[in-house]
Amino acid sequence: MNQRSFHRGIARVTTATSFGFALVQLDVTIVNVALPRMATDLHAGVAGLQWVVDAYALTFAVLLLGMGYLGDRLGARKVYLAGMALFGLASVLCGCATHAVTLIIGRALQGLGAAAMMPCSLALLSHATAHEHSLRARAVGWWTAAGSITIAAGPIVGGLLMSVANWRSIFFVNIPVCLLGAWLTLRVPETEHKSKHKHFDLPGQLLAILALTGLTTAVIEVHPLGWTHPLVLSCIAIVLICVPWFLRVESRSPAPMLPLHFFRAHGFSAAVLYGIVMNFTYYGIVFLLSLYLQRVHGYSALRTGLAYLPLTATFFGVNIFSGWLVGAVGARLPMVLGALIDAAGFGLFLLLGAASPYLLMLPAFALLPSGMGLGVPAMTTTVLSAVEKEASGTASGVLNSARQAAGAMGVALFGALAGDSNALIVRGLHVSSLISVVLLLMVAVLAFRTISAVVVRKDGSADVVEY
Repeated sequence: MNQRSFHRGIARVTTATSFGFALVQLDVTIVNVALPRMATDLHAGVAGLQWVVDAYALTFAVLLLGMGYLGDRLGARKVYLAGMALFGLASVLCGCATHAVTLIIGRALQGLGAAAMMPCSLALLSHATAHEHSLRARAVGWWTAAGSITIAAGPIVGGLLMSVANWRSIFFVNIPVCLLGAWLTLRVPETEHKSKHKHFDLPGQLLAILALTGLTTAVIEVHPLGWTHPLVLSCIAIVLICVPWFLRVESRSPAPMLPLHFFRAHGFSAAVLYGIVMNFTYYGIVFLLSLYLQRVHGYSALRTGLAYLPLTATFFGVNIFSGWLVGAVGARLPMVLGALIDAAGFGLFLLLGAASPYLLMLPAFALLPSGMGLGVPAMTTTVLSAVEKEASGTASGVLNSARQAAGAMGVALFGALAGDSNALIVRGLHVSSLISVVLLLMVAVLAFRTISAVVVRKDGSADVVEY
């Protein structure tokens, strides 16, 4: 294969996988602006609406690890295509739902499809660029940009669709995207899936599902129900039992779903923790900012979505730049700078009051996506570089499962710090921002001390160096 064909192949893989990641991220946020209309049409209460959102997030979080494992065993392209097909069919079910229960089931099936696509998209990228450090970094930058743009644009797209159609359109819009993404994926090569064992780690998969379901459900329900509610206590007990049991099973399995040696690989644990903090702080603060804009300032859903527009534009440019920077100097510098810039953005939220104008929020709205845009592609590249390419789907599943669970916890815990009054919402915003600053400074120090740097020589080759 000549150099031009090689680069064309990487571009094809990057485009195909970016479609899947964009779908996954879009449906995290696009539904929120449609909830009031859904409640009216489907006669759903607050609890029903909460599960319309949570059914997707919960299924997505608990199955990421298992789907990454399946992608490594069966072939990432097969599992990715199956996930995209299921996502499209589930979107049809959601769009045609006439009852809240049907919509919740459709959202759960969307979460299953998303869980199959996310780790396998990164596995396809990792295989296509396995021997090209700088190209892999740039491809991950483009992939991350696609997801970052769509998650930030979700409220805007949802608001625009609601203004010209009804809530069902936010699901039907997925269909052409799924068809185009599947067509592009059929043109990329399958990954190698060498399996030394016929054993399938069913006990590990079940324990992981129980542990993550218990954790996510406890975090989601603790705010409305309280710490002493039987459901919350039962979920905590499930987590305390299943986590050590899962680790014991994985340490003894001949083909573990979660190879524990990943965490001994240089930079892997630090990168996963970095991702946890990034999602925890970002998802939590966006939730609080939505309350702040809509309740304290009286913004409509569409106006709130438009207020997030600076995040969308900044994410795109910085993600692409980060991919280039990681290829040139390694992951350490982008990760450290990203965490520090994010910390500065959260620090500016401490200046907001009940009567603060929107213009006062703009500097923070520019800094947050700049920090995440720099750090997340570098973090993802570090995880992929730390493991053999045959295990890239599993490694991606570990990273993204941890990040999704962290995002849910950020929403629940930061939400618990706020109250129903304007004063309590502003106080919750300040306390949450201060917590975020501390956590981000901690991971900046961790990244500086544990992540390798790369020195690129004039001939284009690179050396990994540690300080």
